Order: sequence, then C-alpha cells, then structure tokens
Amino acid sequence: MIERTHWHPVADAQTIADGPVAARLLGDDLVLWRDPQGAVHAWPDRCPHRGAKLSLGRIEGGHLECPYHGWQFEGGGRCMRVPALPGFVPPATHRVQAFEAREDHGLVFVRLASGGDAMPLFEAEGDDRLRKLNCGPYDVAASAPRIIENFLDMAHFGFVHEGWLGARDATAIDTYRVEETPTGLRATDCKAWQPQSNLHSTAPAQVEYGYEVTGPYTAVLTKIPEAGTVAVAGWREAIALFICPREPERSRVWFRLAVADFDSSDEKLRAFQDTIFLQDRPVLESQTPRLLPLDPRAELHTAADRASAAYRRYLSRLGITFGVL
Repeated sequence: MIERTHWHPVADAQTIADGPVAARLLGDDLVLWRDPQGAVHAWPDRCPHRGAKLSLGRIEGGHLECPYHGWQFEGGGRCMRVPALPGFVPPATHRVQAFEAREDHGLVFVRLASGGDAMPLFEAEGDDRLRKLNCGPYDVAASAPRIIENFLDMAHFGFVHEGWLGARDATAIDTYRVEETPTGLRATDCKAWQPQSNLHSTAPAQVEYGYEVTGPYTAVLTKIPEAGTVAVAGWREAIALFICPREPERSRVWFRLAVADFDSSDEKLRAFQDTIFLQDRPVLESQTPRLLPLDPRAELHTAADRASAAYRRYLSRLGITFGVL
C-alpha cells in the first residue's frame, strides 16, 4: 500500500515516557517507547519469540523488555538478553523490525515503509507570533478521507455548526478557487458568514478561509475574520488536521492550533475546538458508506463541493486504497 510510505501521527509525544505505549496504524498494532537518550522507537507490537504484546512489557536498563520471557531489545530492534540462557549471545537475526519514527507538531509520526514522502507541513509552526496547542485525540468511527473531506466542506456550517460557524439564513457558498499542489491541493477565496468564528468573536463576521491538503490524511486551514469583530487585536489562526488511519473505517484525530492568543487557558481553547468537532463527529459516523467513494458517479456533486471533488481526484491519482472505495 502506498499509504505505508507516508508519515502518520500515532500518539501525543508527551504520552511516550516511562513505559511502552500501544498504538494502531493502517490495521497494524504498534508499540512505541522512548530510550534513555529520549529517542522514540516504533515496532510491531509482537515479540518475535512467542508473539506476546511488547506494549505489556517495560523499559529495563534502556531496553524494551518482553512481558512473557523477559527478552530485552535495544533501540535498533536487536535482542540483547535472553534471561533463560544467561551465557547466550543472541545473533543479529534475533531482532524486532524497527519502523521509522519522528516527533513533530507535538506528535509522534511513524512511517511503515521507506519512500519519498516528506513529513506533513504546517507553515504556521515556525511563526513565533502564534501560540501552538494540540487538541484531541478524538476517536471517530469513520474513514480518514471522510474526515478530511468534512474539514474542507463549508456548506455544512449553517446546519451542523448553527449558531457557531454558520446560520441557516446564510448558507450560500460563493465561487472559490482550487488548484493542485505537489502535496495535494489548495483552496482560496473561500468565504463564510459566521456568528462566532472563534473563541474571541464579538460579532458575526465574514471570515476568509484558506484550505490546503498537505498529504492524503492531513490538511490545514487558515482563518481571518473581518477587522473589528474579534476582541484580540490582529486575530488570525491556522489549524492543522492530523489523522491516524487506524482501520479503514476508524480514525484518531488531532488538531494543532496556531493562534494569536497568549492569554486564554489551554482548557478554554481546547473547549472551543471540542465543541466544533464533537458537532461533526455524529454526522461523520452516520455517513454510509464510511469509506470515501472515489468513483465520481457514486455520490452527487455540485459546485459547492469543488474542494472535496478535487481531494477525491487527488487520492485516486496517488493510488490511495486505505479508507476509500
């Protein structure tokens, strides 16, 4: 699967601390752990000796120890100790497969197969004028592509997010532009009238949106409300959506906020994002099929669906098979 060559988020980086952590990606069970030097490792969650889950083990002497027979493995995956045979030196073939793992955006990303795919970009990450904060994870019984498509969709604001991001008497979607990019697509000139576009809105506003798909299961939006409609001067924000495709029809979701707000508590910022996404989740979980159909004849489309139609074409070109029909 081409999906195995892409980087995917699998856990909050701060949760990988004193012991191994179980994760799931593309239908595979993983174990994540951190060595004494602070590096994160990702392996199949299965001891090569008798198949016990390594995530049930512990860190011992800088090695990951299997819970069943105490075999110990160093960061590269090689077995260093077999307690039942104190004088035995395990050969190089006694090892666990090691996947590539990296920390970025406050998350641990894993790639299951080598390839040319780069880490998902979030340009706001390097902007010191914006505060960064992660929200989630949220577990959703929907495919990752369905969730990305929802993120790109403005036509649902007045119904799913009525009184927040939209209103039933202002649901018209003006023409906007979509263009292909090396990582996916970009949508510009997107506008939405919103009663409360963000935590600090003081009045309804026409908000300028920009969307960019930065990978098959990642996307970024930027929001700039009309001047004078937000209590924080110079308010702007960017929100990255990072999805772990755990199963074809089950996903784990994180949002990374980059906002011009250094005063509100983490809890207050997260509460707003929780409100918005938890309005989306039941609708996402109600969609059938849960897998995103790529055949343009499978569902109806209008000009308001320009971004999602382009996203489906992008997945088809890329050869994505996980989470789609």
